[in-house]
Amino acid sequence: MIELRHVSKTFDARSGPIAAVDDVSLRVEQGQIYGIIGYSGAGKSTLIRLLNGLEKPTAGSVIIAGQDIARARGEALRQARLKISMVFQHFNLLWSRTVSENIAFSLQIAGAPKAVIQRRVAELVQLVGLSGKEQAYPAQLSGGQKQRVGIARALANSPDVLLCDEATSALDPQTTDAILDLLSDINRQLKLTIVLITHEMHVVRKICHRVAVMEAGRIVEEGEVLSVFTHPQQPITRQFVRQTTEYSNADTPFNPALVDAEVGSVLKLTFVGQSTREPVVGELTLKYALPFNILHGKMTQTSNGTFGELWLQVPASGPQLESILTDLHAHEISVEVVSHV
Repeated sequence: MIELRHVSKTFDARSGPIAAVDDVSLRVEQGQIYGIIGYSGAGKSTLIRLLNGLEKPTAGSVIIAGQDIARARGEALRQARLKISMVFQHFNLLWSRTVSENIAFSLQIAGAPKAVIQRRVAELVQLVGLSGKEQAYPAQLSGGQKQRVGIARALANSPDVLLCDEATSALDPQTTDAILDLLSDINRQLKLTIVLITHEMHVVRKICHRVAVMEAGRIVEEGEVLSVFTHPQQPITRQFVRQTTEYSNADTPFNPALVDAEVGSVLKLTFVGQSTREPVVGELTLKYALPFNILHGKMTQTSNGTFGELWLQVPASGPQLESILTDLHAHEISVEVVSHV
């Protein structure tokens, strides 16, 4: 559906050329929710502008539905953009227009008949949960309601691809979850391909199927969300994962350094799939006749499945500790020795 082939974008500056996007290749399948995560300056906003044709790459191809929009011009580019819609961080609504008029705007520009516009607006108002707000103005809406209008407006022309540029970063956590649930529902109902640009790993964890991590204009890690969460390879990815996995339900960080290291080794266990339901710790306690002290634990849900993390303090070292690690690996549990006796 979407394929970037060795895409680069360089801007000229007084200090010299700046590579905002540097040799990026990725593929987004039809119907996927694909997350692109990175900190400010990573190049993700430039990348999304390449996807909708607002920027032309310095090199490479941007293939959407079989068409290279990097090379499209005139009417061909306009037609391609009709199938690619955008949801913005700060809503970008027309403040002098009502909810219905905002949603109708792109249909009016496209020259749709009045009856078609009225029917489509009514469908979208219901889809995004704004029934009763049709005649309200943006100033009368909450942040979440404004973003619902933005989503409805983006869907008006029945696009194939929905691009979301930090669509939840201006919202509070509860409203963010509601908007993410809405996007997930839209993805399921309409089979719509969604590309999310974000700096929040919670957004990726909650609804994305795959994720690409950007740093300094490059994709440094890419894969299914569950795999990236459980086996992050790059330092920046591990930093993002810590945003959502090193905190308990009370948001209290666990610090292994505060554990009495003289009592035993501290192990971090990561469970995926079936292993999350097996009594592994109980079995090892009986097998080795050791008091396995549970320090901290958490279950995390992603769109690909559930994984759990558990920190244990084990009074073991040397060959006995190696035997315990072997048993854990036999249960397909990833283990990291955080500290030794």
